[in-house]
Amino acid sequence: MRMTFRWFGEGNDTVSLKHIKHIPGVEGIVWSLHDLAAGVEWPMDKILEVKKQADEVGLNIDVVESVNIHEDIKLGLPTRDEYIENYKKTIKKLGKVGVKVICYNFMPVFDWTRTDLFKELEDGSTALFYEKAIVDDMDPLQLVSMISDNPDFTMPGWEPERLKQLSSLFEAYKEVSEEDLWDNLKYFLEEIIPVAEENDIKMAIHPDDPPWPIFGLPRIMTCKENLRRLLSLVDSPSNGLTLCSGSLGANPENNVADMVREFADRIPFAHIRNVKVYENGDFVETSHRSEDGTVDIYEIVKAYHEVGFTGYARPDHGRHIWDEKCRPGYGLYDRGLGIMYMWGIWDSLTRMKEEVN
Repeated sequence: MRMTFRWFGEGNDTVSLKHIKHIPGVEGIVWSLHDLAAGVEWPMDKILEVKKQADEVGLNIDVVESVNIHEDIKLGLPTRDEYIENYKKTIKKLGKVGVKVICYNFMPVFDWTRTDLFKELEDGSTALFYEKAIVDDMDPLQLVSMISDNPDFTMPGWEPERLKQLSSLFEAYKEVSEEDLWDNLKYFLEEIIPVAEENDIKMAIHPDDPPWPIFGLPRIMTCKENLRRLLSLVDSPSNGLTLCSGSLGANPENNVADMVREFADRIPFAHIRNVKVYENGDFVETSHRSEDGTVDIYEIVKAYHEVGFTGYARPDHGRHIWDEKCRPGYGLYDRGLGIMYMWGIWDSLTRMKEEVN
């Protein structure tokens, strides 16, 4: 397991590269060019700038999250080919600087969805929270207003240029079924996977967050069967998964450890985090510790250990603790604690294996 840490760039993150380097076992950053709109070709000078910053502190830039996909690709519009060509050019550039994994998602309109960015927990910390009844009854524009009311940081997946087109996007998706979305995803993968293969890059799709339809929009990366179908669309080692325990774990019917064991050779990137799921469908993000949530993080890390996982992993969303002022879900302290919890499990499993042998 190769540990990484998500970083949003200088001036866009409260966490410094120097502080990331202090976390034991972290060897790279998970990064993106967050100021660029979906669908554009990434400029090489901006890519090299991030590489230079990471090189200066001895961190790699092997994992990119995300090269966002233009909505025209998801909608299957004739204009998609232009944006796919830009995507291919970006893949080639990233390959030249040593990038090994590109995480992306295929969620229509919205990326991750929450109703409270700072829900107070019993211990006084705060965390990202999803209240099902609010989403069921809420106008999408209200949700946009709530998420966007965080002027200090850009919110990945909630880019202003995309959300300005919200009404027209919802109108466009009225004619798009789940099967249409599958067809459009297949078209995209058939175009870009050969380019990824040529450049020694693994594409790793992120599950839908949460893993069910919202606001009547189709969602397809939701369960083991659908992940299996995704991998069969283009059967290539470069067509892989970002297996996110928190996104999939929001549905208690999803057994993430089983997914690790089944898809082991097609998981180049792992997001490891915990959520506490309530009977009414609400969920809140917790510490990584298994006992604090519904997702058995110990069993998931154990599954990765059993299969000999050598891919990249990162602690996903953390709580906001110790009065840290940070991007929602992306502080230094709780994610640092999460890494040490994962290393504690991993090292114990390694020691036990050595003692048995």
